[in-house]
Formats: sequence, structure tokens, C-alpha cells
Amino acid sequence: MKTPESASDQRSGMLRIAVGELLARLRRAVAALYDPREGRSIALLVAAELTGLPTHRLLTDPQAPCCADGERLRRAERELAAGRPVQYVVGHTEFCGRRFRVTEGVLVPRPETEELVDWVRRDERTARRLLDIGTGSGCIAATLAAELPGAEICAAEISDEALAVAAQNFAALQVAVDLRRADALDGLEKAFDGPFDAIVSNPPYVPASDRAAMHPNVRDHEPALALFVPDDDPLKFYRAIARAGRRMLRPHGKLYFEIYERAARDLVRMLDAEGYGPTVVREDLFGKPRMACSSLK
Repeated sequence: MKTPESASDQRSGMLRIAVGELLARLRRAVAALYDPREGRSIALLVAAELTGLPTHRLLTDPQAPCCADGERLRRAERELAAGRPVQYVVGHTEFCGRRFRVTEGVLVPRPETEELVDWVRRDERTARRLLDIGTGSGCIAATLAAELPGAEICAAEISDEALAVAAQNFAALQVAVDLRRADALDGLEKAFDGPFDAIVSNPPYVPASDRAAMHPNVRDHEPALALFVPDDDPLKFYRAIARAGRRMLRPHGKLYFEIYERAARDLVRMLDAEGYGPTVVREDLFGKPRMACSSLK
């Protein structure tokens, strides 16, 4: 006779399983790819998605029975074991306290990007217009639209899939963002009329030669278009945005960038040459230089 922990309703495909066993199955799926602590966090996130139970319920009684769609569980196990990021497995992620839909054609928002957004929203409380370049999931633009209600927020993106996902997120969060298809490297001024008080961007910045050393869940699944730049011109997006900014920003308007930790000095020199400064570089929570702000001279 089947136990409650392993019984399956053949008609519905629902699996009755103990919470502890569900978490153990998911931890086993990711054990070869992540350290135990991260694996536990991933297992909890997926288990909450599969069961509809809050995390605290999953943690308090490992013997408690729960129900999950058996096929969804097996698919999640396969995808996690193959290195697919957990955000793509569950279809969403949290950013600045809000839920954003993400798909495999959209970069997964990172905690350091939350730090960048916090900088912008603190320093640009009186801004009238801001532009987010390379919006991806729309996490930066949507957060600024929600938390700077007096400002007009615009967002640019080149990827059709990302444009669709961003539009869905803006609608779900009920924020007003002027979203347009535009290439960060060419034609921003044609897509958007200035002036802007600030331009914000988390552009591609990982040198192609660093690709092999990246975790496979990022390297093999997240969009290369949003990640990598040529080794011989790693600042190409920053330079293009800075040059567009000279024509699109108000006098003394600001650029806010998420940056590669090894590129800070080169970025400061480039911005100075392009007519910006002083440039302030800030470290993230791990002490790495990951954010920069520079004013148009």
C-alpha cells in the first residue's frame, strides 16, 4: 500500500508527499551545481511555487503532507539538474519587493541592480524625466515609476522578447512607463525626445573571455545579448550611452550605471573624456565597485 508521502492521484496527476521529502528531492536535483545553502534556498523557492505554501510552513514541519503536481515537480527537477536558473523554472523573481515575470530571453535581475535603483531613487526624488536603457524585464523602470510618482519614466530595449516581458510586468504592476524599441548603440535620440534629468542603465559588460569561467546556469541559459561585450571594446555600451547622453540630458544631468568590477577605472577615464565628471563609484554589499554616477559637465 502506498504511503501518504508517496501516493499519487492518477486522475489529477497530483502527488501527495511529505514536505521534507519534497525539499529533499529538489535539493538532490541541484546538489551538483550549488553549495548546500544555495541549494536549500532554491529548493524552498520551487517547493513554495509547486505547493502554494509559504516558506515558513515548509520549514516548520517536515513530516506535514502537501500536494504538488507530479509532472511539474519532475519537470522542475530535470530543469534544475540541467542548470536552468530557478527564476526561469518558476517563471518569476523578486526585485525591490515586487514580483517580475522572467523568461529565458530576459536577464534575471540581480541584488546589485537593486542597490543601483536605490541610489537613483534617493538622489532623483525631484527628477521630472528618467530613461532606463536596456530595460530587460523592466525591473529598473517599474521600480522607479512606482517610487518616483512625480517623474515620467521611459524605457528602451532592443530585444523583442524582453519588450514583451517588460510590457507584461508594467501592466501587472500597474505602473506607467513609456516603453519603446531602441538600440543602446545607435538611435536613442530618434526613439526618445529629451531632455532627461537622468539616464540609468545596466548594459552588457562581461568580457567574452570571461564566459568560460561563469556559472553554467548563467552562461548557458541567460541571454548572451544582455551579458557579453567584446574583449577589445568592453566599454562600448557605456561610451555609446554617454555620447547619446550629451544630447539627451539636461545641463548637469546624470548617468547611473551598473558596472563590471574590473572596469571602474577605465570607465571613469572614458566618462571624463566624454565630458562627464566628477564620477562617483560605489561598492556593492560585497565590497566590489559595481555602480557609478557621473554628471554632464
